[in-house]
Amino acid sequence: MKVLVTGAKGFIAKHLIWQLKNNNVEIYEFTKDMDENILDEFTKDCEFIFHLAGVNRPKNDEEFYIGNTGFTKILLKKLSDNKNNAPILFTSSIQAEKDNPYGISKRQCENLIFKYGKEKDIKTFVYRLQNAFGKWCKPNYNSVIATFCNNISRNLDIKVNNPDTVLNLVYIDDIVEEFINALNFNENRVGEFCKVPVSYEVTLGKIEKLIRSFKESRNNLQIPNMNNQFEKNLYSTYLSYIPENEFSYPLKMNVDERGSFTEFLKTEERGQVSVNISKRGITKGNHWHNTKNEKFLVVKGDGLIQFRDINKDEIIEYHVSGDKLEVVDIPPGYTHNIINTGEDDLITVMWANEIFNPEKPDTYYMKV
Repeated sequence: MKVLVTGAKGFIAKHLIWQLKNNNVEIYEFTKDMDENILDEFTKDCEFIFHLAGVNRPKNDEEFYIGNTGFTKILLKKLSDNKNNAPILFTSSIQAEKDNPYGISKRQCENLIFKYGKEKDIKTFVYRLQNAFGKWCKPNYNSVIATFCNNISRNLDIKVNNPDTVLNLVYIDDIVEEFINALNFNENRVGEFCKVPVSYEVTLGKIEKLIRSFKESRNNLQIPNMNNQFEKNLYSTYLSYIPENEFSYPLKMNVDERGSFTEFLKTEERGQVSVNISKRGITKGNHWHNTKNEKFLVVKGDGLIQFRDINKDEIIEYHVSGDKLEVVDIPPGYTHNIINTGEDDLITVMWANEIFNPEKPDTYYMKV
């Protein structure tokens, strides 16, 4: 299938083009700096048009009508001249409901496409998109999320005029998924228009608070709530704006003669993950918990994990090795330890069902 994408260097177009490539679709990419003769060639045999080109931050209002209304007229004429009845998907804006120059130009484009579709009996898909966010969006331009992510990650100032302002947001992956559905004539249609089915209403203050918490997560090791889809998408977006020389960050290693213990990740809902390194012959643990429980996974070395029900004398033993990955559950009520029985360091990934609270550690010393 041959697909034409106008505005091919734009935020939405870049994501769409990569997904089309993933689906082995042949793509004609048209950008504003190309000659119109190229557009003439593309419109001869394309089988679907994603009309994503548009002007939204011009030097003067006249450019709205040249870049939006004017270019749409050119595109439709070339399709008509080439007798190409391919379906057309157009990205409009919720601003089309307003009488500002940008909104008027977008509404004019909508009307042109609706009229063309009826005259030619062509299927059309018109999306009045809300505020889109995701990776690759230009900061300090027309996306508050891109600006906040970029500036907060770089310790730059941001401006919040009214934190109670509510934004209607759509995530780029949801947009692309809906556009691919439209390509397959499985669009989400609401009356005359089409709509991305997933959207979020979030205050500006909430967005700022979340993004600042993402930055702080490198210090407190708390990862966001991945069960909240907006928070999950926003965190993915934030990570894409981190400076390339700051992808890594150090962890606090608690080191002594026995080895080290390092906390890696913490979550209020799912507990915490740590990495434990034991030197040769070292025993760690010899304690028990009332409610806290853990999972041990040895990833390097050889060791022995010992258990004893605190009400009994019998010792239970599990031999563990990085050569055979297996998880050992640490139930409450059992005192337990882990012994490095090998020649090399014993490295264990440890998960606990709760974040360590020094005021309520739920940890009691008792030899196995």
